[in-house]
Amino acid sequence: MVPVQPTAGRTSAEGLYRYIVLATSLVMMVSGTGSVYLLVSALKPISAELDWPRTVPSVAYALQYLGGGIGGIVMGYWMDRAGMAKPALLGAVMIGTGACLTYYVQAPWHLFAIYGIMMGLVGRATLFAPLMVNITHWFEHRRGMAVGIVGSGQAIAGAMWPAVFQYGISTVGWRETALAYGIFVLCLMVPLSAVFARPRPLSQARQASVAERAATAAVSPKLMMQLLCVAIIGCCVAMSLPLAHLMSHASDIGFEPIDGARLLAVMLLCAAISSMFGLGALTHRFGPLKALLLFSCVQAAMLGFFPLASSLTGLYITAAIFGLGYGGILPSYPVIIRAYMPAQGSGARTGLVVFFGTVGMAIGSGLGGVSIDLSGSYTPAFFTGVVFNVANIVIISWLILRLGREQRESRLRAQVLKSAESST
Repeated sequence: MVPVQPTAGRTSAEGLYRYIVLATSLVMMVSGTGSVYLLVSALKPISAELDWPRTVPSVAYALQYLGGGIGGIVMGYWMDRAGMAKPALLGAVMIGTGACLTYYVQAPWHLFAIYGIMMGLVGRATLFAPLMVNITHWFEHRRGMAVGIVGSGQAIAGAMWPAVFQYGISTVGWRETALAYGIFVLCLMVPLSAVFARPRPLSQARQASVAERAATAAVSPKLMMQLLCVAIIGCCVAMSLPLAHLMSHASDIGFEPIDGARLLAVMLLCAAISSMFGLGALTHRFGPLKALLLFSCVQAAMLGFFPLASSLTGLYITAAIFGLGYGGILPSYPVIIRAYMPAQGSGARTGLVVFFGTVGMAIGSGLGGVSIDLSGSYTPAFFTGVVFNVANIVIISWLILRLGREQRESRLRAQVLKSAESST
């Protein structure tokens, strides 16, 4: 077990250190998530140079998410017991080395192995779930804010890296760009992983919260986990389609590659703003489940507008609003798990839920590749994504109604008991 120190004994230095951990987590998330946008940016150049259908790099993209999801369960379990330092170091080495090896890709299986195993199974697996859960143990009371800031790293990466990669690919080529990114990751992320060596100051031992007790009474932990695992598939299928294919979609309907990169940057900049500021505010005001529902509704509505937007201005507006919705979705799940379930084992639980999210990401990205290869258009894929997103909305709505009824009944029972005690 990772050694912890009691909250009461935390010094001012330890209070400051949690912000160092927060900043480091954000930088690690931004840097490591560049691996996703490297492949997105190079999708068409890779297909053209090696004479592959777009399905090949799309499958590699899907394998990175799928591998990251499977590995995330193990990494979450490892983080619960050993702390964040060792998983962070392993992930930094694997992502950096995998990017460097992309320079030498000649066959589809090379791309599949690099992105599925190195950059997915033991690379990205150390990022989202472990970093998000780890920060919840450093910020007990401002958890939504902290999780939102770390989660925004994915969106910041999307706003920053595509333009960087697009410039590199157009200047020196996709192979050289991948090599440069790999060296950058090794030089930055490997040393930063040492920040996580310090033990977490917050004890996982605590009394169950009101929300947790109500959730246990209304929905069993096992059922809640099952519902969250299914729900996240729906939102991630919808989410991954623009993430993986917006640049190619813009190019296919007549716009320049740099326009696609800018569209993706705007979408992800809005997502970063939503995650960094919106998640904490909405979670504090409405609770994490209602915040997730709002984000999901915005995402579903805007996904349906992508095939309808034919002008660059229309695409920019759609991408920006889609980003505001999508940015708060994934970071909501660790907050929900910490709010409604015991803190002990939260890393493994979050890793399991995120795994099903990566299944959804893999389905969505693969769906886009199949759609363009079979029909020459992304329209069927976008509308199918809306259907998946609606399924997510239905599940989260049911949970909100079920838990809300239990909380009302709990308050009523408490009032009746208080009245009975007063009368005696």
